[in-house]
Amino acid sequence: MPDVLIGSYSAKFDASGRIKIPAKFREAIEQKYGRDLFVTSLSDESVQIYPLPVWLEMTGLTAEGAVHLRPDVRRFMLRVNRNGVRLELDPKGRVLINQALRDKAKLGDEVEVVGLSNHLEVWNKAVLDGVLEEKPLSDQDFESIARLIPRGKPE
Repeated sequence: MPDVLIGSYSAKFDASGRIKIPAKFREAIEQKYGRDLFVTSLSDESVQIYPLPVWLEMTGLTAEGAVHLRPDVRRFMLRVNRNGVRLELDPKGRVLINQALRDKAKLGDEVEVVGLSNHLEVWNKAVLDGVLEEKPLSDQDFESIARLIPRGKPE
């Protein structure tokens, strides 16, 4: 599964506000999705970097039709597109994260880039540690997660 974005790596911003995507993530993104990305923030705690095909699938037309016409979905789309931007990985594997997104997520020079299967999240390390400490996984969480995991057929 070389094209799955999992794990966590430290990274640094350069003077222009670009972050070099860790090599394992960059290779996986380019191999499976190409170089086009959508960079946004869903909650202001972190910045999300979506391969553009993932973002389009997530926000495009569905079997239910044009979900973006629903008021709640429309508010979501307004929020994520307000400071979101479509970008391309540069030849050195860097992507620009605009100042507004960096400020909202309290991103300093050094950050943590976390893989979440099909996209990345960029976090201020102290904020991430605080979120993980404040909201630890409970036994009920593990039970809920276990129900989501597909089970193979018994042989």
